[in-house]
Amino acid sequence: MGRLIHRVKATRLDLATQRRVVREEALAAEEPLEIRLGHEPFTVTMRTPGDDFDLVAGFLVSEAIIFEPEQLISLRFCAGEDENGQQTFNVVEAQLRPDVALPGASAQRHVTTTSACGICGTASIDAVRKSSHYPITAPPDQPLIKAEVLAGLPDELRERQKLFEKTGGVHAAALFAPDGELLRLREDVGRHNAVDKVVGAAFRDRELPLRDTILQVSGRASFELVQKAAMAGIPVLAAVSAPSSLAVELARESGLTLVGFSRGRTLNVYTHDGRIGD
Repeated sequence: MGRLIHRVKATRLDLATQRRVVREEALAAEEPLEIRLGHEPFTVTMRTPGDDFDLVAGFLVSEAIIFEPEQLISLRFCAGEDENGQQTFNVVEAQLRPDVALPGASAQRHVTTTSACGICGTASIDAVRKSSHYPITAPPDQPLIKAEVLAGLPDELRERQKLFEKTGGVHAAALFAPDGELLRLREDVGRHNAVDKVVGAAFRDRELPLRDTILQVSGRASFELVQKAAMAGIPVLAAVSAPSSLAVELARESGLTLVGFSRGRTLNVYTHDGRIGD
């Protein structure tokens, strides 16, 4: 597995003291990962090395290619070396059950997916609106989580971000139980990768659909993050920053509760607020 942290020299300019100091900085690693279905290339994503099998499994779930653990026969690293002859671990091959319908050539992502954009390269927005095998039911008569507990999740997430603490350069996604218990947490340079890693880990442990859970993310709530949550059956997605208009639209359509600007003592609930108790 590749390194999570790279150390580089940087010149720090202090405008207050007019000093220029060269020092070593820790940066979060960003490397390409090629995903193959069988022996055929499917996509390349930029990610932070680590939890790569979870990333691939979660990605395949969010792409509506698989939805049951039995459909994923195996995951393995393929041989790959850098210029120094060291194994890169930057190619993962997924063997799927023979009856799994593979995406056609028009749906394959023949471009690199950057760490900032998870849906770059798909044929159209319509191709991204996929039907979940785990539809989210209507909000229950009783709220799923208290507002007080929900408001405390960003701080809990931040305290557990070990890689962010060292680099300041990664996103995080975490699954919480309604009582605020942390269930899973993953970090990555890409928001969508962090969510895929969380969903993939749960998928491989046969925990989908993730009903009665809350997905807390460290950045904004994009259309794709709402889609990934809906594909895994997660009923509540909370973000510390703003959602996009398309994210709100998709959350409303899919029955998901979308929360934004969850900071300190305030939060905005954009859809299906019946899951949030006083």
